Amino acid sequence: MDCRIIKSPGENTMAILNRRKSSKEKLDKPDAIGLVQGKLIEMICATDVAEKAVGVTIEDIRGSCPQNMILLAIFGDTASVVAAIEEIKRREKNNEW
Repeated sequence: MDCRIIKSPGENTMAILNRRKSSKEKLDKPDAIGLVQGKLIEMICATDVAEKAVGVTIEDIRGSCPQNMILLAIFGDTASVVAAIEEIKRREKNNEW
């Protein structure tokens, strides 16, 4: 799994994510965005971990990748996004899915 955090995302970053996310609801600019990419099974588990850890909004981001990897975007305040990403990484490291 690959994880990144964008703090204070730019206007164009939000435009790209709003175009590529699965739901049609346009999201307001969050304080931070966590990006997590991996296999489908990992992303479903990561979504569950993030939802249970803190109050964040999670969207799957459409793309075309031959390795069947997908991207999650975790939207929220900076502390919540950081906490969600840290918990995902901890669970992956310890194989605690």
